[in-house]
Amino acid sequence: MKMTYTQPASGWKQGLLLGNGQLGAVLHGGIVSETWNMTEVTFWSGKPERFGGSPDAREKLAEMREAFFSGDYVKGDKLAEQHLEPSKGNFGTNLSLCDILISYGDEGSELVRELNLERAIATVSYRSSNSGAAIRRETFTTHADGVLVSRIKGDRAGSLSLKLRLQGRTSTFDAWLEEENKLVFRTQATEDIHSDGTCGVWSEGAVQVAVTGGRLQSANGEISIEEADEAIIYFAVATDYDRKDDSWKAESTERLNAAQAKGFDRLLADHVADYQVLYHRVALDLGETAEFAALPTDERVRRLRAGDSRDTGLIALFYQYGRYLTIAGSRGDSRLPLHLQGIWNDGEANAMAWSCDYHLDVNTEMNYYPTEISNLAECHVPLMNYIEKLAAAGRSAAEDFYGCEGWVAHVFSNAWGFASPGWGRSWGMNVTGGLWIATHLKEHYEYGKEREFLSRQAYPVMKEAALFFLNYMVIHPKYGWLVTGPSNSPENSFYPGPPEQGEQQLSMGSTMDQMLVRDLFVFCLESAELLQADPELQARLKTAIEQLPPLQVGKRGQLQEWLEDYAEAQPQHRHFSHMYGIYPGNQITPEHTPELSAAMRQTLLGRMLVDELEDIEFTAALFALGFSRLHDGNQAVKHVRHLIGELCFDNLLSYSKPGVAGAETNIFVIDGNFGGTAAIADMLLQSHAGSIHLLPALPADWSNGSYEGLRAKGNAEASVVWSGGSLTEAIITAYSDLETIVKCGGSQINLQLEAGKRYRLDGQLQLIDISAA
Repeated sequence: MKMTYTQPASGWKQGLLLGNGQLGAVLHGGIVSETWNMTEVTFWSGKPERFGGSPDAREKLAEMREAFFSGDYVKGDKLAEQHLEPSKGNFGTNLSLCDILISYGDEGSELVRELNLERAIATVSYRSSNSGAAIRRETFTTHADGVLVSRIKGDRAGSLSLKLRLQGRTSTFDAWLEEENKLVFRTQATEDIHSDGTCGVWSEGAVQVAVTGGRLQSANGEISIEEADEAIIYFAVATDYDRKDDSWKAESTERLNAAQAKGFDRLLADHVADYQVLYHRVALDLGETAEFAALPTDERVRRLRAGDSRDTGLIALFYQYGRYLTIAGSRGDSRLPLHLQGIWNDGEANAMAWSCDYHLDVNTEMNYYPTEISNLAECHVPLMNYIEKLAAAGRSAAEDFYGCEGWVAHVFSNAWGFASPGWGRSWGMNVTGGLWIATHLKEHYEYGKEREFLSRQAYPVMKEAALFFLNYMVIHPKYGWLVTGPSNSPENSFYPGPPEQGEQQLSMGSTMDQMLVRDLFVFCLESAELLQADPELQARLKTAIEQLPPLQVGKRGQLQEWLEDYAEAQPQHRHFSHMYGIYPGNQITPEHTPELSAAMRQTLLGRMLVDELEDIEFTAALFALGFSRLHDGNQAVKHVRHLIGELCFDNLLSYSKPGVAGAETNIFVIDGNFGGTAAIADMLLQSHAGSIHLLPALPADWSNGSYEGLRAKGNAEASVVWSGGSLTEAIITAYSDLETIVKCGGSQINLQLEAGKRYRLDGQLQLIDISAA
């Protein structure tokens, strides 16, 4: 599990990524020089703000709805523009922190750049032309000690020379030499596209160098080392985000002092031990071949792009890279969750109309799609905490814009829990954006079955969301159904009449909204019953669930995206949010809803067959996930290969193509990495609707393989071996009591699992052995 390159990284998009859940680094360059782009997850421009609203919000909402119910979409849209699009000032964006620039003044040969996923270490090795020495650079960011560490050394005395300096990414950046071997800096996260250029998080940090042999001298903001045997570089940073006093200012110095006292070898050992507790939980073998494993990673991607699909090991590597990025970007104590670019930031997305923020209409959700199944539940915790913060801010949005109790959030959010409607009705009016991200509380509980988490965090937050929708939704005068609205199907549009009359984006009761609300109400009802809480709310939820619209099949055989069978104005659109019902939800399954499953297949095929399909990273992942849930592994793997081969840079980071959603170039967006990771896992294990389904969407060319440690809902793990496309053996390990049906192919077995027991099954799912876990 290594990503290997034999050429220099010409830029950020070929760099190697490191992270410890707070601090991020992208290392690019080669023998002569390197740039380390440093980021920090809380380094945000902007500030908390409350927007708009009015004391007669409910009356205005009723007026909008009356227009939509009467078929006057133009009037309804105009009213929504007037009342639900407040002016906004300081939303902000995550920004790059600074660059560490290192010049080695050396030439060489035999260059190898490598990211070891099993140890979370980036290395650069080469043969120096100047000294003839074998030079090796080893760099990691340690969660255990909160610093970046790099050791650079040669196998000959005096073979190492370098110059190091800091370069800022904002106009406020200031760096100076505090000691001969220490550069310190101070900077504020300011920019003038997404804020007014005056507000943002403050940060202070330092880079310090320890040298063995040779000479060290400093001048003009630069540290210079000549003919040394070894150099160790330490970097630490802290910010004032969410801090009440100035104690944060001492943190970087304290971390640097502690790190140097430990020394490189101890730091490395503690880092690897801390990381591997998470990483080693899951192993995946899809049939690696020596022919491909020996190739540089970028060459493997080029071969896949050229149509060679034999390299199944590359797919396993991509899967573990997604797990690596999750561990590197989101740890249990991270102060914020993964944003549009994880915790990394090349500066491109936030230099235009885009922003490195929390998009709540699939992107942030997709960042965490693989977390639970990939046995990284602790990495989900920062999102749980963020949702709680978002809910607190969302109470104001519910009151200001809808005159409702509970909480609501819309299409995107920021470091302070922005919850107001966004810019533009086609996406900004996504009234279930907050609910969509909040379903991760439900997901986290269903996998772990921690009653304390349910009672302390999941149920209280979801209950308040349910109170909002119970207060907000209205009975449709024509159908008698309980519907949301005005709502959209992000970020799509439709024709309510003949195309010449124009397209619209807002209506009443979009399908995605109804799917999300149904899951919310059912979860809250079941949770309240389990916790023996809120009997009055239970009664309201039971009544409301009975009034929700059914999922409908349109005249083209597709799953309807809206309450009415409107014609799609953009059949090529990158979003198909109504896929939520099949993934990550389970309101649609081939076993229980075959007609709706056929309609979902038609929806996916309909998008695929459009020549102008907006072909971007998260769309490819959604195709793969959708076909996986339809148990069509051969179709699913086509989209996984397309994602890796056509929508990833050389360093396997996924991107959006130019021209899509305003992108001006190939823009790094990390959701494709996580969506692809989730799809690969989903093809091998699905756990929903009361069952654990082994190898539900196994492609023909994954004929032999195995995995260990994938997680199933109900707090269980599965390990599976297969050969010739058929199950050989499976082990289900239970960590909570669980009654379930285990399925594979045409076989199934009912099992009453006991916590702490391991159940071994043969290829026909016959129980062979039960042992202690």
